[in-house]
Amino acid sequence: MNPMRRALWLSTIALPGAILALLAGATGSGPARAQAAAPQAIAPICSQSHLPLPDPVCTPGATNPDVRTDTIVTTICEPEWTKTVRPTTEFTDPLKIQQIAEYCFTDTSPELYEEDHLISLELGGAPRDPKNLWPEPRNAPLGESASSKDVVEDKLHRMVCDGTAGLIVAQQAIATDWRTAVEVASGSGNRVVAGAVPRTMPSSW
Repeated sequence: MNPMRRALWLSTIALPGAILALLAGATGSGPARAQAAAPQAIAPICSQSHLPLPDPVCTPGATNPDVRTDTIVTTICEPEWTKTVRPTTEFTDPLKIQQIAEYCFTDTSPELYEEDHLISLELGGAPRDPKNLWPEPRNAPLGESASSKDVVEDKLHRMVCDGTAGLIVAQQAIATDWRTAVEVASGSGNRVVAGAVPRTMPSSW
Protein backbone atom coordinates (compact mmCIF):
# COMPACT_ATOMS: atom_id res chain seq x y z
CA MET A 1 0.00 0.00 0.00
CA ASN A 2 1.18 3.47 -0.83
CA PRO A 3 2.74 4.93 2.36
CA MET A 4 0.66 8.10 2.09
CA ARG A 5 -2.59 6.15 1.66
CA ARG A 6 -1.60 3.88 4.58
CA ALA A 7 -1.10 6.87 6.86
CA LEU A 8 -4.50 8.24 5.84
CA TRP A 9 -6.14 4.86 6.53
CA LEU A 10 -4.56 4.58 9.98
CA SER A 11 -5.76 8.04 10.85
CA THR A 12 -9.35 7.11 9.97
CA ILE A 13 -9.12 4.10 12.33
CA ALA A 14 -7.58 6.04 15.20
CA LEU A 15 -9.99 8.99 14.99
CA PRO A 16 -13.15 7.19 16.21
CA GLY A 17 -11.22 5.69 19.11
CA ALA A 18 -9.95 9.08 20.13
CA ILE A 19 -13.46 10.50 19.96
CA LEU A 20 -14.82 7.64 22.05
CA ALA A 21 -12.08 8.18 24.63
CA LEU A 22 -12.97 11.84 24.90
CA LEU A 23 -16.67 11.03 25.24
CA ALA A 24 -15.95 8.43 27.89
CA GLY A 25 -13.94 10.93 29.87
CA ALA A 26 -16.69 13.54 29.61
CA THR A 27 -19.42 11.14 30.75
CA GLY A 28 -17.40 9.62 33.55
CA SER A 29 -17.39 6.07 32.14
CA GLY A 30 -13.72 5.78 31.23
CA PRO A 31 -10.73 4.60 33.29
CA ALA A 32 -9.60 8.18 33.91
CA ARG A 33 -12.90 8.92 35.70
CA ALA A 34 -12.81 5.62 37.56
CA GLN A 35 -9.44 6.54 39.05
CA ALA A 36 -10.63 9.97 40.24
CA ALA A 37 -10.23 10.57 43.96
CA ALA A 38 -13.35 9.91 46.06
CA PRO A 39 -14.90 13.03 47.60
CA GLN A 40 -13.86 13.68 51.18
CA ALA A 41 -16.34 14.20 54.04
CA ILE A 42 -16.77 17.86 54.92
CA ALA A 43 -15.59 18.65 58.44
CA PRO A 44 -18.06 20.59 60.58
CA ILE A 45 -17.41 24.31 60.77
CA CYS A 46 -19.30 24.65 64.06
CA SER A 47 -19.09 22.28 67.02
CA GLN A 48 -22.08 20.47 68.54
CA SER A 49 -20.17 19.92 71.79
CA HIS A 50 -21.74 23.00 73.40
CA LEU A 51 -25.37 21.94 72.92
CA PRO A 52 -27.94 23.06 73.97
CA LEU A 53 -25.88 26.23 73.50
CA PRO A 54 -24.40 27.27 70.15
CA ASP A 55 -20.73 27.15 69.33
CA PRO A 56 -19.45 30.43 70.84
CA VAL A 57 -16.98 30.87 67.98
CA CYS A 58 -19.67 30.61 65.31
CA THR A 59 -22.38 32.36 67.31
CA PRO A 60 -20.95 34.72 69.95
CA GLY A 61 -24.00 36.98 69.82
CA ALA A 62 -24.37 40.51 68.44
CA THR A 63 -26.44 43.48 69.52
CA ASN A 64 -28.56 46.09 67.80
CA PRO A 65 -26.81 49.49 68.11
CA ASP A 66 -30.21 51.20 68.19
CA VAL A 67 -31.02 49.51 71.50
CA ARG A 68 -29.25 51.13 74.42
CA THR A 69 -30.02 51.72 78.07
CA ASP A 70 -31.26 55.20 77.20
CA THR A 71 -33.48 54.01 74.33
CA ILE A 72 -35.20 50.92 75.75
CA VAL A 73 -38.43 52.83 76.42
CA THR A 74 -38.88 53.59 72.73
CA THR A 75 -37.42 50.32 71.44
CA ILE A 76 -37.59 46.95 73.21
CA CYS A 77 -40.02 48.12 75.91
CA GLU A 78 -42.42 49.51 73.34
CA PRO A 79 -45.17 46.93 72.61
CA GLU A 80 -44.84 45.25 69.20
CA TRP A 81 -41.49 46.95 68.54
CA THR A 82 -39.75 43.67 67.67
CA LYS A 83 -42.09 43.23 64.71
CA THR A 84 -40.46 46.26 63.10
CA VAL A 85 -37.00 44.66 63.12
CA ARG A 86 -37.67 40.93 62.83
CA PRO A 87 -36.12 39.53 59.62
CA THR A 88 -38.33 37.76 57.11
CA THR A 89 -38.22 34.02 56.47
CA GLU A 90 -36.78 34.83 53.04
CA PHE A 91 -33.67 35.83 54.96
CA THR A 92 -33.67 33.32 57.83
CA ASP A 93 -34.67 30.13 55.98
CA PRO A 94 -31.64 29.97 53.64
CA LEU A 95 -29.38 30.93 56.54
CA LYS A 96 -30.87 28.13 58.65
CA ILE A 97 -30.15 25.54 55.94
CA GLN A 98 -26.61 26.84 55.59
CA GLN A 99 -25.97 26.71 59.32
CA ILE A 100 -27.50 23.23 59.72
CA ALA A 101 -24.83 22.09 57.27
CA GLU A 102 -22.12 24.00 59.15
CA TYR A 103 -23.06 22.17 62.37
CA CYS A 104 -23.23 18.84 60.46
CA PHE A 105 -26.49 17.93 62.17
CA THR A 106 -27.50 14.37 61.21
CA ASP A 107 -31.13 15.31 60.64
CA THR A 108 -31.20 18.17 58.16
CA SER A 109 -34.98 18.77 58.19
CA PRO A 110 -35.31 22.57 58.67
CA GLU A 111 -38.58 22.23 60.62
CA LEU A 112 -36.68 20.51 63.44
CA TYR A 113 -34.74 23.69 64.16
CA GLU A 114 -35.60 27.21 65.19
CA GLU A 115 -33.43 29.88 63.61
CA ASP A 116 -32.81 31.50 66.97
CA HIS A 117 -31.47 34.90 67.89
CA LEU A 118 -28.96 34.09 70.64
CA ILE A 119 -29.54 37.55 72.09
CA SER A 120 -33.25 37.86 71.47
CA LEU A 121 -34.73 40.81 69.63
CA GLU A 122 -36.65 41.77 72.79
CA LEU A 123 -33.27 42.16 74.52
CA GLY A 124 -31.73 44.19 71.72
CA GLY A 125 -30.13 41.41 69.72
CA ALA A 126 -28.95 42.10 66.17
CA PRO A 127 -31.76 41.06 63.80
CA ARG A 128 -29.77 39.99 60.72
CA ASP A 129 -26.23 39.33 61.92
CA PRO A 130 -25.33 35.62 61.39
CA LYS A 131 -23.20 35.84 64.52
CA ASN A 132 -26.45 36.23 66.47
CA LEU A 133 -28.39 33.49 64.65
CA TRP A 134 -28.14 29.72 64.79
CA PRO A 135 -30.31 26.61 64.14
CA GLU A 136 -31.43 25.71 67.66
CA PRO A 137 -32.80 22.13 67.91
CA ARG A 138 -36.49 22.00 68.87
CA ASN A 139 -36.37 18.40 70.10
CA ALA A 140 -33.77 18.93 72.84
CA PRO A 141 -34.46 17.46 76.30
CA LEU A 142 -36.91 19.21 78.62
CA GLY A 143 -35.41 22.43 79.92
CA GLU A 144 -32.90 22.69 77.08
CA SER A 145 -35.19 23.22 74.09
CA ALA A 146 -35.91 26.30 72.02
CA SER A 147 -39.23 26.78 73.79
CA SER A 148 -37.46 26.71 77.18
CA LYS A 149 -35.15 29.50 76.03
CA ASP A 150 -38.18 31.51 74.89
CA VAL A 151 -39.46 31.51 78.49
CA VAL A 152 -36.12 32.85 79.71
CA GLU A 153 -36.14 35.57 77.06
CA ASP A 154 -39.57 36.75 78.19
CA LYS A 155 -38.48 36.87 81.83
CA LEU A 156 -35.34 38.84 81.04
CA HIS A 157 -37.31 41.24 78.87
CA ARG A 158 -39.71 41.99 81.73
CA MET A 159 -36.81 42.43 84.13
CA VAL A 160 -35.00 44.88 81.86
CA CYS A 161 -38.14 46.92 81.20
CA ASP A 162 -39.17 47.09 84.86
CA GLY A 163 -35.67 48.06 85.92
CA THR A 164 -34.71 44.94 87.87
CA ALA A 165 -32.05 43.90 85.40
CA GLY A 166 -29.57 45.94 83.40
CA LEU A 167 -29.71 45.71 79.63
CA ILE A 168 -26.02 44.97 79.07
CA VAL A 169 -25.89 42.39 81.86
CA ALA A 170 -28.99 40.66 80.49
CA GLN A 171 -27.51 40.59 76.98
CA GLN A 172 -24.23 39.21 78.23
CA ALA A 173 -25.92 36.64 80.45
CA ILE A 174 -28.12 35.18 77.72
CA ALA A 175 -25.26 35.13 75.22
CA THR A 176 -23.10 33.21 77.71
CA ASP A 177 -25.63 30.64 78.94
CA TRP A 178 -29.37 31.25 78.76
CA ARG A 179 -30.00 28.52 81.34
CA THR A 180 -28.50 30.67 84.10
CA ALA A 181 -29.21 34.08 82.58
CA VAL A 182 -32.13 35.04 84.85
CA GLU A 183 -30.12 34.31 87.98
CA VAL A 184 -27.08 36.18 86.68
CA ALA A 185 -29.04 39.25 85.58
CA SER A 186 -31.24 39.52 88.68
CA GLY A 187 -30.40 42.56 90.74
CA SER A 188 -28.30 44.25 88.07
CA GLY A 189 -30.86 46.96 87.25
CA ASN A 190 -32.01 50.20 88.82
CA ARG A 191 -34.34 48.41 91.21
CA VAL A 192 -33.08 45.49 93.25
CA VAL A 193 -35.21 42.37 93.41
CA ALA A 194 -36.00 41.40 97.00
CA GLY A 195 -33.39 38.97 98.24
CA ALA A 196 -31.12 39.39 95.21
CA VAL A 197 -27.52 40.51 95.49
CA PRO A 198 -26.78 43.48 93.20
CA ARG A 199 -24.11 42.78 90.61
CA THR A 200 -21.70 45.26 89.12
CA MET A 201 -22.44 46.04 85.48
CA PRO A 202 -19.37 45.48 83.29
CA SER A 203 -17.82 48.62 81.86
CA SER A 204 -17.66 47.04 78.42
CA TRP A 205 -18.60 43.86 76.60
